[in-house]
Amino acid sequence: MKIALASPTFPKSIADGLAKTLKMAKEAANKGAIIICFPETFIPGYPLADVKVPKASPQELQVALDKLRQIAAENNIAIIMPMDWYDDGKFLNVAHVISAEGKVLGYQSKNQLDPSEDTTWQPGTDRSVFEVGGLKFGITICHEGFRYPESVRWAARGGANIVFHPHLSGSDVSGVKLTEWGNINSPYYEKAMMMRALENTIYFASVGYTMQYQKAATSLIAPDGKCIAYQQYGEECIIVADIDPAKATGLLARRFKPELYK
Repeated sequence: MKIALASPTFPKSIADGLAKTLKMAKEAANKGAIIICFPETFIPGYPLADVKVPKASPQELQVALDKLRQIAAENNIAIIMPMDWYDDGKFLNVAHVISAEGKVLGYQSKNQLDPSEDTTWQPGTDRSVFEVGGLKFGITICHEGFRYPESVRWAARGGANIVFHPHLSGSDVSGVKLTEWGNINSPYYEKAMMMRALENTIYFASVGYTMQYQKAATSLIAPDGKCIAYQQYGEECIIVADIDPAKATGLLARRFKPELYK
């Protein structure tokens, strides 16, 4: 089956983010993808130190989610859309899962916040495995996928063929321009992507923004740890790639013995 990973530039507004979503979802659907994933808090945009993103209201986010449902249904493609979200008195960093019929199947919250995010969001508490079109998957968001590998193992042990990893790493203002995927002198992020797949024997799809100074590329890693597709740094694109769920055996994840670590 085909999946799509979107690497858009940073949205100028919620409306701009929705316009980019429509364009990329349509392109992915035309190429046969059953699902497309976007970067961390793409609606309304991650609150970077160098970008002022107005805090959206519950009403604005609900309207955006309703439009995303329409985009999914009209293009017959499932969408993983990372968003800010209000729930039960909490302000959360989540990734909504919307079916190809436009139904909201739920969301995965970011449960392990980066220390710098403690004043922006509240941590979530639950983990879920989702299924669309015969594909079982989990979601881990940025910091928790890079630094808390148990968030990926949990999904793998729950039967996930792939874990999607919306993230943000980099800047449009300053930094180093990378030229080679996985270079020994590059930040560790791409190496971590390889390990999340290899240590669980599943696919790992890490999805980030297109930025002038990226610290990692949007990448699809196979169950043996090999990178099978990645974005060229600084180039807005979508990756549409074939995966074979039968190869995602979860073998190493299932051999984990949690009773040894009580």
